Amino acid sequence: MTLSPPPVTLSAEDDALLDLVQRQSLRFFDEGGHPVSGLARDRSFIDRDPANDLVCAGGSGFGAMAFVVAVERGWIARGAAVERLSAMVETLGRAACHHGMLPHFLDGRTGDTIPFSPQDNGGDVVETALALQGFLCARAYFNGEDAKERALAEAITALYAAAEWDFYTQGREVLYWHWSPTSGWALNHEIRGWNECLIAYVLAAGSPTHPIKPAVYHQGFAAGRDFRNGRVFEGIELLLGPEGGGPLFFTQYSFCGLDPRGLADRYADYWEQNRRHTLINYRYCQRNPLGHKGYGAACWGLTASDDPDGYAAHAPTNDTGVISPTAALSAFPYAPNEAMAALRHFSGPLRDQLWGRFGFVDAFCPSRDWTAETFLAIDQGPVVAMIENFRSGLLWRLFMAIPEVRAGLQALDFRLPPSPAART
Repeated sequence: MTLSPPPVTLSAEDDALLDLVQRQSLRFFDEGGHPVSGLARDRSFIDRDPANDLVCAGGSGFGAMAFVVAVERGWIARGAAVERLSAMVETLGRAACHHGMLPHFLDGRTGDTIPFSPQDNGGDVVETALALQGFLCARAYFNGEDAKERALAEAITALYAAAEWDFYTQGREVLYWHWSPTSGWALNHEIRGWNECLIAYVLAAGSPTHPIKPAVYHQGFAAGRDFRNGRVFEGIELLLGPEGGGPLFFTQYSFCGLDPRGLADRYADYWEQNRRHTLINYRYCQRNPLGHKGYGAACWGLTASDDPDGYAAHAPTNDTGVISPTAALSAFPYAPNEAMAALRHFSGPLRDQLWGRFGFVDAFCPSRDWTAETFLAIDQGPVVAMIENFRSGLLWRLFMAIPEVRAGLQALDFRLPPSPAART
């Protein structure tokens, strides 16, 4: 069963709408970034920025990708983007790292760690991987002979080289998510799949300084309880993942950089995996078995986002009636017609409710007459990145040409797509 998306022809109006959404979402990182370091805030609000210095590592990686897109499309001058990225990387370079890993949250002025929780006050492997994914893309793009670009590239390489991926295995065949300078391995959170964490294993395997052994991927990530699936949901066989596929960010976070087209290993074809997961999510919302108000062919998308009761990882098995615009908009590569229908709906009948200074707000729940007042870095960033990958493949081409990335994939026995230089 192959579920390749049909050919899509965009009208001039559609193309302009994609431009608008990308540019407005970019503003979260450009205008809404931290005033000193330029790093991405974890979240902002419809009418104000947070009155603190908290920034996030992974979200800043998505921001780096957004700046690459902005320069390529002529929305930001190349020199201005280099200055901004250099400030971001300089702050990360002097941040309080933990065996080379960045924390989830840090202070945008000082670089000090801000605890995510009492025992999560140290290194975060997944946040670091998402940060490096974005900054390595920037390194690949800003590769000119200009002294500032060379210095930026060297600083990004140093960040990657410092990450002690092997330390985060504890000598076992799995990566561990956290390490704390005060609590050690107390959280003991093994990173097993299927989820958003593939990028961590690829970067860990490709590390030029602290690589993991391939068995850490095969016996760790790929041995997760929810890794293999093979069951049918919404009439579609799901290759990997939990029941119903899980939240859609599984198909998006790691694949802002990793190009799933032609990417496969002994477990799955990752284009097929992501396409099927996306369509299961879409068909579930269209079927709407719980009868939530607002759901339909043009109003779909379940993923992690803000929620009337706080924050939740929305999915077919955790459906609270909350639609997250980022879920459908970041699915453009996999389901372009379905994503465009959602975009037209969000920007048409729902525009007054959902549109704000940084693009679409994080989520809404028609059944409870609730609309988020927030924008989140990890949700705005993939909108810019994945729409661009749909439109031009830019970030996929850059990331898949990085030597360390290709080395990591080869070490883990992935079958690589054709050379990125030959891709369109």
